[in-house]
Amino acid sequence: MLGTASGCAALNIVPQRVLGRDAPGGKIIMGMIGVGGRGTVNLEAFLNLNDVVVRAVCDVDRDKMEAAKARVDRHYGNCGCGTVKDYRELCARADIDAVMIATPNHSHAAIGIAAAQAGKDIYGETPFSHTLEEGRALLRAVTEHQCVWQAGSWQRSQRHFRKAVAAVRDGRLGTVARIEVGLPGGGRGPAAHPAPIPPPPTLDWKAWLGTAPARAYQGVCDFHWRWVSAWGGGMLADWIGHHGDIALWGAGRNDAPVSVAGSGIYPQDGIFDTATAFSFRCVYREGMELVVADGGRLEKGVGVRWIGRDGAWVWVTRGALQASAPEILTELDDMVLGSQAGHHRNFIDCVKTRLLPLGSAESAHCAASLGHLGETAMRG
Repeated sequence: MLGTASGCAALNIVPQRVLGRDAPGGKIIMGMIGVGGRGTVNLEAFLNLNDVVVRAVCDVDRDKMEAAKARVDRHYGNCGCGTVKDYRELCARADIDAVMIATPNHSHAAIGIAAAQAGKDIYGETPFSHTLEEGRALLRAVTEHQCVWQAGSWQRSQRHFRKAVAAVRDGRLGTVARIEVGLPGGGRGPAAHPAPIPPPPTLDWKAWLGTAPARAYQGVCDFHWRWVSAWGGGMLADWIGHHGDIALWGAGRNDAPVSVAGSGIYPQDGIFDTATAFSFRCVYREGMELVVADGGRLEKGVGVRWIGRDGAWVWVTRGALQASAPEILTELDDMVLGSQAGHHRNFIDCVKTRLLPLGSAESAHCAASLGHLGETAMRG
């Protein structure tokens, strides 16, 4: 941890944008938007980078915001990290180079567009957007304003995922005929209050809802928002930005399927209404098929499996990597896939160099679109 004097000196610096983002040794000044759950993980990662200074934290929950501020102040030595409840105010600050966004899904696009329009570079959590239309608008904003966008698709920085992708892209399976994407199934939170109740005094419920339809507070907020379709997309949205992203990365696809068909099981009672079981099939040009399903419906379960036309395959999941033959995974060079420095490190490097990061906005949009298209097909 930095001492008080040196820590405060680190904060009293000229923002990188004044020097030019490719200035050698420059520090990137960051603001954190959404500092519960995954946001705290990202906060710790950025605090551990010597060329990053976290100058402000933002959350609609006062307790979370104050806890994040205290963590930043402990790291730098009580240097006065700012707190901002409204993300628009943070995005408008001239002293901020980049932002991290880790809010519920329904607010990803609105905050991302505001940050892009303000000229900020963005580390944005998955999924890229809550709807297909929002995803298109966000991608357009990031592209038009030439922002560096790093999606929180951290599996791209993990060795066994990179090795699997390198094998497929090296042609070890020949032409890929089928991809199986297994996601966790289920998804219902604890019983919500049957009638509206007052939100916690530290939570600005209206601000939390943002652009989502107005709804009374029923005790559903932290984590379990993901099982409510107005705010999240269940496990399908939770994991599509990870395993769906890896699947497309390995296949080298950034195009949309020509057809999508499937079915899902949706709860018919209470506030939780996202699919508890699902399966849909996407067909691409040249006939490649990609199946997304809850893991129990697929032979290899949760993970990604690429299958070649002759039946050879590679399967990867968190903590495991397998192939139909051992030689498929030998003598692979994953350096061809880009940086091995780590996801947060790669983002900061790209902010400085203006190179494309590992988890670009386009790749994140393509992965999220799988979920959006599958949801439309299953509900249609």
